[in-house]
Amino acid sequence: MALAKPCAAILLAMVLVATALAALGVSPGAVFGALLNGAFGSWLALSDSIVKAMPLIFTGLAVSVAFTGALWNIGAEGQLLMGAMAACAIGIKLADWPAPLAIALTLAAGSAAGAIWSGACGWLKVRHGVNEVISTIMLNYVAIEAVSWAVHGPLMEPTRALPVSAPIAAAARFHHYWPPSQLNGGLLLAVVCAIACQAWIFHTSSGFELRATGKNARASAFFRIPVARVTMLAMTASGALAGMAGAVQVCAITNRLYEQFSPGWGYEAIAVALVARLNPLAVLVTALFFGALDNGSQAVQRVLGISPVLAQVVQAIVIFLLLAFDTGVFWKPPAAVSRAMEPTADA
Repeated sequence: MALAKPCAAILLAMVLVATALAALGVSPGAVFGALLNGAFGSWLALSDSIVKAMPLIFTGLAVSVAFTGALWNIGAEGQLLMGAMAACAIGIKLADWPAPLAIALTLAAGSAAGAIWSGACGWLKVRHGVNEVISTIMLNYVAIEAVSWAVHGPLMEPTRALPVSAPIAAAARFHHYWPPSQLNGGLLLAVVCAIACQAWIFHTSSGFELRATGKNARASAFFRIPVARVTMLAMTASGALAGMAGAVQVCAITNRLYEQFSPGWGYEAIAVALVARLNPLAVLVTALFFGALDNGSQAVQRVLGISPVLAQVVQAIVIFLLLAFDTGVFWKPPAAVSRAMEPTADA
């Protein structure tokens, strides 16, 4: 039942998109057929959809952890970029290391960078009351500029001809299974992280404190839950997961850093987490859905010439419908909706 509203929102979004396409004289069947074929029509298409879902799993988990504690971490994008930059900075120096150690150190560097980037926002909130929405968004832009500086400066490839980093050492790269597929060990790591987050949030005392703080921080403080510590833990863990996304992308797919490294995974993760209702295991499914949507939209462009922005349109409609479902717009009587929208006496 928890996923009934997200499923209904996705189906209704598809109906609305189909209606708009038909009104524009485009066959909805042809569009959705190309979308499904591009996302799942072959083994290679399926593997590409899974690969596109991998960074969304990590960043979706990052957003879910923070949002569970009512911490609006909008900075997964910047935390991912800092994780990628740290992973690249370490990875290029590990040529003589054994592969397992090189990969572990590279991933740890990326995760630590994301944790520090997000943890700073948690510290600002705890110590100085700085709104985490503002601080995390602002640090996204700082991270973008930091990546640009790195690939034009200390991490620039040796010939100095292109604004990209040198490639990381072969020992720090994930092995690809079933070439030309790019499936790699990062997928297993993503699944393990999802299971670990599920166990932590729903089966540990600190997870209970996180959920309680998210429901009502003042009541939690009254019952002696250390809200400041929970805030720092949630923000740090959230950043670590987002940083891991960047590190895995470097180790598994790009093997180097460059400008425009992320197409917006950190922002798309908000949709992934909301559709999953902040459930870590459900993030695996919703990330695959959005990864397939992104992958399939490329096929729609190739076959029908329709912009891949279609995927972003579907995502936006799904989010708006979820918000509408949660506020009861579709089933509350008009009078009840009007009363709900009226300002209270305290306001």
